This record gives sequence, C-alpha cells and structure tokens, in this order.
Amino acid sequence: MVKRVLVKFSGEALATDEGFGIDTTILKFISSEIKELVENGVEVGIVIGGGNFIRGVTAAKDGLIKRTSGDYMGMLATVINGVAVQEALEHIGLNVRMMSALHIKEVAEPFIVRRATRHLEKGRVVIFAGGTGNPFFTTDTAATLRAIEIGAQMIIKATKVDGVYDKDPHKYPDAVKLPELTYDDALKDNIAVMDDTAIALAKDNAIPIVVCDMGAKGTLAKIIKGDRTHCSIVKNK
Repeated sequence: MVKRVLVKFSGEALATDEGFGIDTTILKFISSEIKELVENGVEVGIVIGGGNFIRGVTAAKDGLIKRTSGDYMGMLATVINGVAVQEALEHIGLNVRMMSALHIKEVAEPFIVRRATRHLEKGRVVIFAGGTGNPFFTTDTAATLRAIEIGAQMIIKATKVDGVYDKDPHKYPDAVKLPELTYDDALKDNIAVMDDTAIALAKDNAIPIVVCDMGAKGTLAKIIKGDRTHCSIVKNK
C-alpha cells in the first residue's frame, strides 16, 4: 500500500456555486476524505490552486498588471485556500502544518524540505502553499515538485471527472476514458492532465499521477489501496 502521497486540489474545486470564494460544505467533504487517508496510515501532503480567487494569467491578460505580479497574486490566493483547508482539517481532529514558498510567517512556516518530511513522519498533514514561490509556474508544477522533494510515491490530482479522457467529456459525449496512459501520452495537446512542465518533472522522476473525481466519496482511500476503478493513472510503460 502507498505510504506517502501528494494530493492536488484545484482552487475552483473549493468554489461556491457562483464559481468564486470558498464553499464550506466542500471543505468539510475534502477534510473527511483526507482524514480517511490518515486513518489508513498514509502520510499526506496537499497542494491547492488559487483559481477560485484569481489566476495570474487572467489578471495579466490586458497588460495592466504584469504577469509576474499576477502570478504572485495567484500564489497569495493559494495561501488563503491553505488557511481554509488547514482550519477544516484541524476542526475534525487532524494535526496540520502549512508551509509556504512565500514567507508569511504569521500564517505559515517557510518551506524547508527536511522540516516538511519530519512533519509527515510525525503523522501531520502538510499543506504546501505559495506555489513554487516563482512566477510562470503553475500549482500543478508546484504539486509535482513538492511530491518529488518529500519522496511521495504518488500524486493524486482530484478533479471533477473520473479520470483522463481523449477530449473534454463535458463538451463531447463521445469522449473516451483512458484508464492508463504514459507520460508521453499525457503530453499530447488534446489530453489535459497537468501542464507540460509538471508532467515532464513526473516523468523524469517516475512518479505516477492518478487523476480522479474528488466528488466521489471514498475515492482517495480506494486509490491508495490499489483500486483504480474510478480514475486514470499516468506512469511509465
């Protein structure tokens, strides 16, 4: 069974029905799913996007805000989400630490690999906020980087679909699910798994990426026990 994982949630996954902000009902659900992993003896790292508040690319699209500034705004949004998830996890009795690539000492520890690893070894859930700390990198890349740094055996990307499809299943009813694919398959233009940098990092370090539906109860626990029924996995041949 998998001992240590990195779970990646998009910021949009936390959003209300209006597509903005934080839905506490979703927070409660996500927290219960993480708790189930911990209760199964899994050491859990978490990366959350910030798209429910702002995306750097969107903020900079008309040129008024520089892309670098827009990306830092997005990193700050991930810190907001991190605080929310930390509160929700602590509310149900889990020990949690948030570490940030941006130094915001009032709300998060600075990211230090050895300290993060020690937290995990002690059974604490570790939330990695602030992206990579650098502009022009997505939180998908941050998730892959952190997974490699902490020695995670797997990245679980929790999305709104039950795996990877050859095209968007929300737009095309004839979309075909791909239960298993290689990193090179995932880099094809019409298949959206993670951004190319994240996939290339995962390929270089042979860390599998499992894409699953975050809304299906018990999915995360099933994945770490080897059940791939409601997900897709990206790995070497």
